[in-house]
Parts: sequence; C-alpha cells; structure tokens
Amino acid sequence: GDSVNQTEGPVTVSEGALMTLNCTYQTADWAPYLYWYVQHLNKAPQLLLKGSARDPKPNSEGFQATLVKSDSSFHLQKRAVQASDSAVYYCALRDTVTQGCRGS
Repeated sequence: GDSVNQTEGPVTVSEGALMTLNCTYQTADWAPYLYWYVQHLNKAPQLLLKGSARDPKPNSEGFQATLVKSDSSFHLQKRAVQASDSAVYYCALRDTVTQGCRGS
C-alpha cells in the first residue's frame, strides 16, 4: 500500500542554519501529490506545502520542497531557520490525508 517515511524525532538546528527534513514515499499512483504539514505547539496542523508533477518545487514562507519521482522523495528545506520554526512537521501522501479525514 501507500506509505511515507520521514525524518524521525526532534531535529535541532541552530538559528540561521539550513534545515532539511527528509521524506520518501511509496505509492502506485503515477502522479502523486505530496504534502508537508506543520504543527506548532497547542495548534492544529496546517498545510505548509503541496507538491505534484505540475509543481515539483513548491515554496512557502521560506520553505521549499522538491518532489523527485526517480527516488520517490519530497524533502523539505529552509535556508535560515528561526526560533518560530520550532514545530512538528509531517509529510503525507494525498491518500494518507484522505484516510485521516475520513476517520475523524
């Protein structure tokens, strides 16, 4: 079935440094949609980026992700992180999000 694997556990980065969060996926979908969500403390997850074959390098608020179909990856980067970027980050496939919404 469909699945994603991402950087596990807390990531500690010095302010102003480059942050990279890795995400790889498996899906039978030939044109997948990949998502990065961010969840700040005591807040609901929010959509940060959405990548697809038509938009393989989305960017938002200084974050950029690159969808590379050849190695099934959708890594997230921010060049100069700030203290306010401290949060939990989730990588997801469209199907994963759909299943989560259906069950809530």
